[in-house]
Amino acid sequence: MSTAFVVVTLLTIAANAFSGIAALLRFPPILPAMARADVPEAWLPFPIGTLKTAGAAGLLAGLLGVPLVDTAAAIGLVLFFVCALYTHVRASDFSPQFGLAVAFLALAVATLSLDLAA
Repeated sequence: MSTAFVVVTLLTIAANAFSGIAALLRFPPILPAMARADVPEAWLPFPIGTLKTAGAAGLLAGLLGVPLVDTAAAIGLVLFFVCALYTHVRASDFSPQFGLAVAFLALAVATLSLDLAA
């Protein structure tokens, strides 16, 4: 397990855990961004918050030694953020949250790439 993999994975875990918990709790500052992207508020706890939090938990389990769970979690997060970007593009929402989704996708792709390279 390389240092780069551990650092990037920990960043991905932290970002997705924070974002997932914020969605689960319907954190008020995220509501306008979801509305701009035409995402119903009812989707915040499930699927959005649940999937992000599960992805973070899966990456953590992989770091702690559970085989292949981190790979599955990274693939799931990549797919999630590809869909998130599609949602923003479809709604013509190129606000700062679009850039944030790009950053989250980049973290997930980097985590997956480093995991597969190991």
